[in-house]
Amino acid sequence: MQEFSEKIQLLLDEVWHVIVGQDSLKRDIVISMLAGGHILLEGAPGLAKTRTVNSFSEALKLWFQRIQFTPDLLPSDLVGAKIYDPDVKEFSIKKWPIFANFVLADEINRAPSKVQSALLEAMEEKQVTIWDTTFKLDTPFIVLATQNPLEQEGTFHLPEAQLDRFLLKTIIDYPTPHEEKKILMWALNREEYKIKKIFWKKDIIEFKKQIENVELSESIYEYICRIILTSRDNSKYPEIVYWGSPRASLALMRCSKVLAAMQWRNFVLPEDIKEMAFPVLRHRIILSYEAMAEAISPDDMIQKILNDVTVS
Repeated sequence: MQEFSEKIQLLLDEVWHVIVGQDSLKRDIVISMLAGGHILLEGAPGLAKTRTVNSFSEALKLWFQRIQFTPDLLPSDLVGAKIYDPDVKEFSIKKWPIFANFVLADEINRAPSKVQSALLEAMEEKQVTIWDTTFKLDTPFIVLATQNPLEQEGTFHLPEAQLDRFLLKTIIDYPTPHEEKKILMWALNREEYKIKKIFWKKDIIEFKKQIENVELSESIYEYICRIILTSRDNSKYPEIVYWGSPRASLALMRCSKVLAAMQWRNFVLPEDIKEMAFPVLRHRIILSYEAMAEAISPDDMIQKILNDVTVS
């Protein structure tokens, strides 16, 4: 675990050279990558979402592609299509951006349902189908989707089934005054920092194997179950109309194991569960209109559940 933690810290330090702050975003990208899941990013424009993802891909030398989702986007624009070549008089398959390792789906909620369905197959099955041929996607494959919380005109509501496929949802906030000042100072430096490669793709696969060795005690298993089951108690929490599925329990377990490994431990603590409960559950807990009208947020409900559930 020491070698693992040191290399992950080297990765975070390398990205720090070009991205000021956004510690939770950096942490969650690493956790998503090592837990084998996808991440939904919500934040206002200009908060370095694209640059952060691109910086990680450079540090890992992984293939990065950005897709701008628009209402007129077609599934073939995402996965590829059969193209007729008049020179050889035959069709050939052209693969499009989904075949990258890091796929940034910018403003994902602006695309219609047909595009979302094509993306859903890639996210869940790690494969895409073009006409009658199915292609396996490379490992690691991570979809990092962004949503703009400010402008909702011309957007489509993401179905709950698709939201549940995202391992984490990270809220990206504005920088602190100290971080804002550092951004201004760095902007005066004309020299662009060239990110160094930290480790190889094979190291990511090896790290995933090491994470499997992180242990959970019986009480931690029960703690995870009680958190998820308590959230489904509609009589106790009438504000919640849709709650986490067993996929939420699995996500909380996997993410907590990665977080423990990042902190030089081969065992999970209740504090790991509490820390990861927010990004794991905030997009899986759907609140009633009455709760939203009272300005109650999913994070408020998660904190309330954590306060009510004790560790045995």
